[in-house]
Amino acid sequence: MRTYESKQELIDEIRKRADLFINEFSEIADGKKDRLHDGVDRTPAQMIAYQLGWMNLLLAWERDENDGHAVVTPHPEYRWNALGGLYQHFYDEYADCSLEELISGFHEHVDAMIAMTASYGDDELFAAGGRAWAASTPANWPVYKWIHINTVAPFTSFRGKIRKWKRSNAADRP
Repeated sequence: MRTYESKQELIDEIRKRADLFINEFSEIADGKKDRLHDGVDRTPAQMIAYQLGWMNLLLAWERDENDGHAVVTPHPEYRWNALGGLYQHFYDEYADCSLEELISGFHEHVDAMIAMTASYGDDELFAAGGRAWAASTPANWPVYKWIHINTVAPFTSFRGKIRKWKRSNAADRP
């Protein structure tokens, strides 16, 4: 897993990967957002919903901890060994959104993730145990790893998925 020299390096990478990912959706028509293609396991809408769902969870974990509530990861209704149900929850939550609404929500969530990241001191961000929610699994990762695997990593891998989807969509045109 990638490491970062500083908080600013992580923030810059979040922004860079987020922009590269979401810009891929600029030429997709809203009427095609729910279309599956062979070789791609999610629709464009599901790809964004997945990102929104995970960012929303991290923001909720932080908010709940700040409010003095016990944080249940990944979600009170889902366990780590049953993430398929959680992903379906994300898709269902955003199913009625237009592509424009999904993109707008993505930008808002990325901004909130960057603000949350910027709010941490170096120890909170880079040392294990910096936040109780980050220590809630046996891995006891530092917060930056949670942020990385729920922003930079999927933004990067899903960019490849949406590019493959777009190539497949282009091949479907008469």
